[in-house]
Amino acid sequence: MTQQNPNLADLPLSGVRVVDFTQVMMGPVCTQMLADYGADILKIERKGAGDLSRSTFEPVHGADNPIFCSLNRNKRSAALDLRDAGQMAAVKALIANADVVVNNFRAGVMERMGLGFEDCQKINPRIIYAVGTGYGESGPYAHKGGQDVLAQAMSGVMARRANDSVPVSVYPTALADYSAGMHMVQGILLALLHRARTGVGQKVSVSLYNSMLAMQMQEAAMIMMADSEVNWAAMPLSGVFETQNGPLVLVGAFKANPLQDICRALGLEDLSADERFCNLNQQFRNKPELQAMFRDKFASNTREHWLERLEEQDLLCAPVRDLREALVDPQTLHNKVLMEGQGEGQTVRFVGSPIQMSAAPVTLRRAPPRLGQHTQEILDLVRTGEQTS
Repeated sequence: MTQQNPNLADLPLSGVRVVDFTQVMMGPVCTQMLADYGADILKIERKGAGDLSRSTFEPVHGADNPIFCSLNRNKRSAALDLRDAGQMAAVKALIANADVVVNNFRAGVMERMGLGFEDCQKINPRIIYAVGTGYGESGPYAHKGGQDVLAQAMSGVMARRANDSVPVSVYPTALADYSAGMHMVQGILLALLHRARTGVGQKVSVSLYNSMLAMQMQEAAMIMMADSEVNWAAMPLSGVFETQNGPLVLVGAFKANPLQDICRALGLEDLSADERFCNLNQQFRNKPELQAMFRDKFASNTREHWLERLEEQDLLCAPVRDLREALVDPQTLHNKVLMEGQGEGQTVRFVGSPIQMSAAPVTLRRAPPRLGQHTQEILDLVRTGEQTS
């Protein structure tokens, strides 16, 4: 659906100015969330090249790269050469009147440019300085290159599989980038609340690595407290099963006797009365035999048939679909989570914010900017000394 511009003053982050040095995904997904809810994002990009995501894959047509567009709505872009003393002075003047500075460079890069936390705090004692790194700002891996896939591998996420027969592989969605970006949003909002009470700015630091560890909080607690592994993908009454016309997923949980209900749905005798499957330990011990019976039954009819039967027993189940199917699903359309608007010579379409606020709906106020589209406009803020609220 095409989005209309709301009254900016009604948005919760109206008046908050962010000087944004981020690129690729972790940082931009953070600042896009802030932008969606009213923050003024001044995206500082390298002159001539810009955010690396501008050149990630070739766009299908037109000048708007879909990867960049998905992460950079509602922002202004300035293309600057920070080796130029005058342009660096302008950036520092922007920081003097800003609320937040965000970067996701490798540890030490901003400090070498004279834009580290202590440098920015001298310019603006109230500044909130948000940093996203691969592994942390200090420690044995601080200066290693951080990236989503590496964080999956180093944190243990990549090694987690339903069973040992499944090859270790890269998870094909950017789990670490997105989760760390959302943690950065949370940290910035907490720091803004803290500053509103105390007047004190501070540094907010997140990392891909820590976010991946946090995502495994339940599994980690089991290892550290009980020396036991838990694998949600290996539960004996759950799994992905092929039918005559496509796979479905079943989660046999949160019921007094889920196996009994699964057997009713599949037309099997009550296997929960069988000593091989009479409790969870026995179901784990005999999982291959149990799931072989499930697979045989599911293969005998269509996905629609089995989903209806499972839902009659109030069992958790769903069709396994690809993203193309999900994007046109009636629930997706009802949720109004897809956005579109006019970009540089073409219509841009992307997924909007997953957070829905009744008094502050997310809209497309600014299309994803061309590189340097607002350079002069942003530099004029320095000349006029425009303050944030």
